[in-house]
This record gives sequence, structure tokens and C-alpha cells, in this order.
Amino acid sequence: MQKIRKGDDVVIRTGKDKGKSGRVSKVLKDNKVLVEGINQVKKSQKPNPNAGISGGIITKDMPINISNVGLYNPQTKKADRVGFKFLEDGKKVRYFKSTKEVIDT
Repeated sequence: MQKIRKGDDVVIRTGKDKGKSGRVSKVLKDNKVLVEGINQVKKSQKPNPNAGISGGIITKDMPINISNVGLYNPQTKKADRVGFKFLEDGKKVRYFKSTKEVIDT
């Protein structure tokens, strides 16, 4: 079970986009995440007429290390750490460490 999942709202803790927030679009294997609208770079793209891709300069989201993002806590309006605990029925859930509140998923 991962602490950060696809669809989570996160806040960037370090780097050029520090303080910005976005939604996780993809979690990669090597402890990296893609966040929509964050860590964008300009890349040159070759045209491919067979696939219907036009060439030119495109803006692309690049991966960020998962340690540099924090899950957004709507109660405190800040990034928060995440932990795991088991409920009485034996289900494993994520919770915010500061407020001990279970995360809805």
C-alpha cells in the first residue's frame, strides 16, 4: 500500500515549484510521481504523420521524487505526513499524522 496514490491532492515541499499544489496523475515504480501542472519542461517533439502527431515544442510534466510532495490535508490547509493503521474490522487505512483523521478513499 502506497502513502501517495493516483488522484491524491498533494503540495510540493521543495524545489522550483515549492508551495504549489496539484493532483497526482501517475505513480511511477522508482518512488516518483507525476503531478498535473507541476515541474513542467519544454521539449522538442518530432512529427509523426502515421500517429497523427505534429512536431514542435511541447510542454511536458516531469516526475518528482515522492519525498518532495506531501498529501494535502483539508482541515489544516497544509501538507501533512501519512501513516497506516488497522481498523477494528482489520482493514488497513491511511491517516493524517497531525490530526489522526482517516483519509477518505
